[in-house]
Amino acid sequence: MKLSAADWRRRLGSPWWRGAAAVLAGALPMLSFPAPSLWWFAYVALVPWILLVRSAPTARRAAYDGWLGGLGFMLAVHHWLLPSLHVFTVVIAALLGALWAPWGWLTRRFLAGVPSAGQVVAALFVLPSAWLMVELVRSWEGLGGPWGLLGSSQWDVEPALRLASVGGVWLLSFLLVAVNVAVAVLVAVRQSRVPAVAGLVATAAATSAAWVWSPRPDVDGRVRIAVVQPGVIDGVGGAEKRFAREETLTRQLAGQDVDLVVWGESSVGFDLADRPDLADRLAALSRQVDADILVNVDARRSDRPGIYKSSVLVGPEGPTGDRYDKMRLVPFGEYVPARSLLGWATSVGKAAGEDRMRGTEQVVMNVGDGLRIGPMVCFESAFPDMSRHLARDGADLLLAQSATSSFQQSWAPEQHASLAALRAAETGRPMVHATLTGVSAVYGPSGERVGSWLGTDASASAVYDVPLAHGVTPYARFGEWLVYAALLILAALGATEGARSLRVRRAGPSPHVPPARTAHESPARPGR
Repeated sequence: MKLSAADWRRRLGSPWWRGAAAVLAGALPMLSFPAPSLWWFAYVALVPWILLVRSAPTARRAAYDGWLGGLGFMLAVHHWLLPSLHVFTVVIAALLGALWAPWGWLTRRFLAGVPSAGQVVAALFVLPSAWLMVELVRSWEGLGGPWGLLGSSQWDVEPALRLASVGGVWLLSFLLVAVNVAVAVLVAVRQSRVPAVAGLVATAAATSAAWVWSPRPDVDGRVRIAVVQPGVIDGVGGAEKRFAREETLTRQLAGQDVDLVVWGESSVGFDLADRPDLADRLAALSRQVDADILVNVDARRSDRPGIYKSSVLVGPEGPTGDRYDKMRLVPFGEYVPARSLLGWATSVGKAAGEDRMRGTEQVVMNVGDGLRIGPMVCFESAFPDMSRHLARDGADLLLAQSATSSFQQSWAPEQHASLAALRAAETGRPMVHATLTGVSAVYGPSGERVGSWLGTDASASAVYDVPLAHGVTPYARFGEWLVYAALLILAALGATEGARSLRVRRAGPSPHVPPARTAHESPARPGR
């Protein structure tokens, strides 16, 4: 049945229909991310949500539409958590979705009805800034980290990667929201098309300027990096079986002149100090392939209490002493926030039964021939500041050891692998994303792909010729400058609104005008 415009307006007048439309509109941007990877859709994906919010009958309803759209967005980008956290996934999405309520309020504030040219111009700066504040707040690891930032949908677009080297993923998110705002105005408000078109032209000009003027990484060397991906290994004795499979795959690298071998997250399930036999086997492998091996130990440590996830470098004589303990842990997956209050999550899903322990600092490791590597573990690759700090500390090559085996049949492995492209482009350093079960990927210093992905169906080792580059990108030098600019924009908005409100209060209520009277000294009324 085809619905007319009047039918749609009538249905959107119902709070239930409107709420469902907001959830669906908020979920649409997920199609821009891998695995669908419809990157071009990100430039219009917010338009239905913006049009819905600007039509809200009240400011409160606009805030509700922002909240419900945020719920839909968070649920869509984290849908792969449903098998693990069940209903708790919806609870988390609802809580984080509330961050978009102010964005919804501001959308109606600037775009409702027939906005003036000034309002449209202001919206092109205010609404992207407000969106950036939402991304900044939810990027805190305790709220789930920066998974699904809008700008990360552009991981495979060369001009966008060049922009990332200037302002990081934050600049991409800002420009994408600005483009969506401009398109929404073009669709809905004919009278305001001139400033909307001007906004689109300005975005194109900024992209072109970044393409021409931003510095390109100067490639000045190459290294051969091997990734070992054992694939899914289940059943009793899984840790021992996985180690044996990784051992077999690593032996196949002998004679291939590799500079470093990288295993995935939790590739070793035992503390090497407690299992000297495993340490000896790793040292023998290192001698056989003539390269150091970076493993990841997920085990209770013998020298201190608790379970750690640690990147450990092993050479021909055994562990070299270089070790990085994971600092940022996955909420519920590796620890339960406020366990005394939220510990019940372990009874309804696969939340961590025991909290992992945290490392205290990032580490740059020295590998043979002067190569310096900066390791990260799992979703730490989603945090732009971590890779930036490693690059500034002298890392020539960024590494992420990951495992997404719990989410093999979802979009999570592809989406996780794509994040390394952005980290490489932001820092001007190549990045290796090595996993247990796929997707493993390697990217050059401009974020370009190097070789082929190892998919979730692969159990293999692969060697990549990785270009090295030096120099400092604008993002590595200046960091989150756009986030500070967005804060200034919102502060200026707050000051302007506050001054306007103060003027209204000082002016006081409008003076009372008595009704007009007739010559007979009675109020003007016909026949009196």
